[in-house]
Amino acid sequence: MEKTRMYADTSIVVPSAGSLPGDQPAPTDAVSVGGTRRLLWHLAEMALAMVAGMLLLGPLWDTAGVALGLTGTLGRPDVAALVMATNMTVGMTVWMRYRAHHWRGVVEMAAAMYVPFLLLLVPWWAGLLDADALMLGGHLLMVPAMVLVAVRHRHETPVPVRRHPAVVALARRWPTGLAVLLTVELWVDPTVLNPWTMLVLPGGYLLIGVVRRTLRGPGVLATQLVGLVVWVAVTLAAVAVGGQTAAWLVALGWLVHAGWDLVHHRTGRVVPHGYAEFCGVLDATLGGIMIVAILTGPL
Repeated sequence: MEKTRMYADTSIVVPSAGSLPGDQPAPTDAVSVGGTRRLLWHLAEMALAMVAGMLLLGPLWDTAGVALGLTGTLGRPDVAALVMATNMTVGMTVWMRYRAHHWRGVVEMAAAMYVPFLLLLVPWWAGLLDADALMLGGHLLMVPAMVLVAVRHRHETPVPVRRHPAVVALARRWPTGLAVLLTVELWVDPTVLNPWTMLVLPGGYLLIGVVRRTLRGPGVLATQLVGLVVWVAVTLAAVAVGGQTAAWLVALGWLVHAGWDLVHHRTGRVVPHGYAEFCGVLDATLGGIMIVAILTGPL
């Protein structure tokens, strides 16, 4: 029985404009805009993959450090910088190969993770930089390095890759995976979030709706404003009462917003399906974690 299938990149390759009889050449500015959007989306994917790598591998390094007695070594700024670069590179490599990028592009993008830190280690060892400057400078230099690599390989043809159907299914649920990864630390140490964090819930929908221009339908803007008023009211009530009552209001506020996300995911209104899925899983998970924190420990 066949266990794997052959997949190319997720984008669909179509004949270029003008290659068939009657076709008209695509406007240059339209091609440029499309290419820029693809480039920006690729960079956004890389950033998310790097964050996922840090969130997933960070706890493993901490556990290994404690088990092997290397906590002090891993805590050194130079070692911590290289460990962080490794975590980001692993996440980025997995995703780039899934997206059918050539190995040469993957290797160059990995170099973009390491080289900025390696360059700054020399002045750090010489005492010319402190730990904060090492970390901040490495991340700032990493951004243009990633852009240069992405621009260099933006016209490459995807390579054939073999993906197990289970891997494909998991990749399609990446918003859920990212949401779960963002809450891993709180599984170990459950806590109740600050009441003001609830303002992020309706604020995100309004901001995305303005950017995507999806608030223009009948009753759409009014619905979002009603949601804003409700969560602002719950937030102010939680701030005013304090204590365990406030904690329950915050936890239930996040859980109720998961239902809000589900409705928007079903209707496809205001926000993309991926965002609604991510937000729904994140809200439900955080709400559940906060309930656990309320029931199992002092606030």
